[in-house]
Amino acid sequence: MKWITRERPKIDRIACPWLIKRFIDKDAEFFYVPFSDVQQQAAVLGAIPYDIPGVEFTHYADQCTFDYFIKKYELKDPAVQIIADIVRGADTDRHDLAKEAAGLWAISAGLAYNIKDDLQLLEAGIVLYDALYSWAANLYKQKHLQNSPFENLLHAVYVKFLNEKKSGKAPAWVEELKHMIQDQVDMQFSLDLKKIAAELELNPSYVSRTFSKHFDDLNFGDYVRKVRIEKAIHLIQTTSYSLTEIAYLTGFSDQSHFTRIFKKSTGKNPSAYRKKIAEGKQRSKGN
Repeated sequence: MKWITRERPKIDRIACPWLIKRFIDKDAEFFYVPFSDVQQQAAVLGAIPYDIPGVEFTHYADQCTFDYFIKKYELKDPAVQIIADIVRGADTDRHDLAKEAAGLWAISAGLAYNIKDDLQLLEAGIVLYDALYSWAANLYKQKHLQNSPFENLLHAVYVKFLNEKKSGKAPAWVEELKHMIQDQVDMQFSLDLKKIAAELELNPSYVSRTFSKHFDDLNFGDYVRKVRIEKAIHLIQTTSYSLTEIAYLTGFSDQSHFTRIFKKSTGKNPSAYRKKIAEGKQRSKGN
């Protein structure tokens, strides 16, 4: 089969050819032409037009062309269904449909910016979607730092603690754990106390209660947030990073969450805190 669509593809016009070649017709040919020429060239080439208005293979309601191909050819592959949500979110600017949609849009737009030949762009896109399919089929539920050696180190610290006798003095693992938490905050590492407790076959509340004795009477989550805010304050004081960048560097999911926790901890929102720091520096220069 031959397929034709408008030039300069980004999402649907790359995702659909990948879907066709992998699940419908591995020998399919694809053509990209100016929008005004699609119908005429389709007749000349004997190609099927797609992802333009007024043809069968196009958008319907809130569904994109990729969705229609899946429906038309009755594709039931679970990984394809996962990819469909991502493609739809990226192609229709509804990134809430799948958290990966924004990333797919960013990478696709970047590829289109770097590669000016549409067929070369398609080749690069095929590699991208092959990788996305492998992730959806095999790694969908896996986290980036799952089975990380840092997680194993943290478990080892807790095992060491369990083997130590109780005493009035803080055990040796406390200082070590403080450094480890700081390291992982710096690396955007997600620490899950419940998972740690489960793997140690302990009650999570017991581990949490013991933890707080040596960490400013804070539970595990509050202590990690405290360390993140301390790092944020340091970055505000010593760098010119934007508040969005600082939110990312300190492990917050978004800037609004960062702002809320920062204000709760310091009494000021980050922008007001930064302004106060800047005013202090100006006064020092004036003196």
